[in-house]
Amino acid sequence: MIEVRYRQADGGFAETTLDRLVVTEVAAGLPVREFRWYKGRRHYSGWYHSATGDRLVAYESRLELARILLADFARDVVGIAAQPFQVVGDDGGRRRRHVPDLLLVHADGLVTVVDVKAPHRIEDSKVVAQFTWMRGLCSLRGWAFEAWTGTNPAVMENVRFLAGYRRRQVIESRLLPEVLEAARVQATIGGIERALSHRHLVDVVRPALLHLMWSGALSADLSEPLSARTSVRLAGEEDKG
Repeated sequence: MIEVRYRQADGGFAETTLDRLVVTEVAAGLPVREFRWYKGRRHYSGWYHSATGDRLVAYESRLELARILLADFARDVVGIAAQPFQVVGDDGGRRRRHVPDLLLVHADGLVTVVDVKAPHRIEDSKVVAQFTWMRGLCSLRGWAFEAWTGTNPAVMENVRFLAGYRRRQVIESRLLPEVLEAARVQATIGGIERALSHRHLVDVVRPALLHLMWSGALSADLSEPLSARTSVRLAGEEDKG
């Protein structure tokens, strides 16, 4: 039997078994493990305000924050929970307990449990054993398990930049239809800005355009640094022959 402990949205703790765990309660809950800031701490911890679910998500390192940013940017992710639960159970002759870093809920109902680990530690025998056990537990529930060590630096920097425009409060929402209409005939970021420059300041148009890129209404190749020359497409246009 695999025991699970998690923290509900009101701060109270709940205990159950893996087969009875209600994902929606976990996804809406608080981190099961509290973390503290102190002088000399080697890891960078904090809270990120996720556009997905409009809530704060905790992170215990910059690498965790990077994975949270990618999840928040992903179109198919509808729920993000950090340190979502603690699992305790037998692994052969050993009693294991583990708190995964993230739980992601996808629009199609799929659940992904994510453990974030620095690249130089991923081959450590203890890490391998723990992740193998965790992957097996996830398979019992039909969940995916991901051991994440990082991604393309250029993609990460672009997503980090676009995250600054994730909230509609920081943009002129009334401009969004105009930007989308301009994107039907203009192929680049600079082209869209120039097309609207006779009616609106670039400093107003650009945040709206970047918000549309964050939300997925506009897409671009994020493997290269963003610039005025970056090609953008309306969502779905890249799938057309």
